[in-house]
Amino acid sequence: MIKLLDFWAPWCGPCKMMNPVIEELEKELSGKVEVVKINVDEKPEEASRYGVMGIPTYIVLKNDQEAGRKIGVTSKADLLKLLQ
Repeated sequence: MIKLLDFWAPWCGPCKMMNPVIEELEKELSGKVEVVKINVDEKPEEASRYGVMGIPTYIVLKNDQEAGRKIGVTSKADLLKLLQ
């Protein structure tokens, strides 16, 4: 299964802007892509494990290997491309 890791924080404005886009993708790709939301304040070790320096950061994992990464506010189309 493909995973989309969503690194975010509650105080992050751009993360809040992206939330509806991520939720839409989650519904559309249900059963195909697992969306994992990671709050960097609660899980800083996960952020450092993946080398996340800024949020929001989106990392695509295929077979637990990084297959793509986007940092910052991103269009739904770009995230879909990343997931292909």
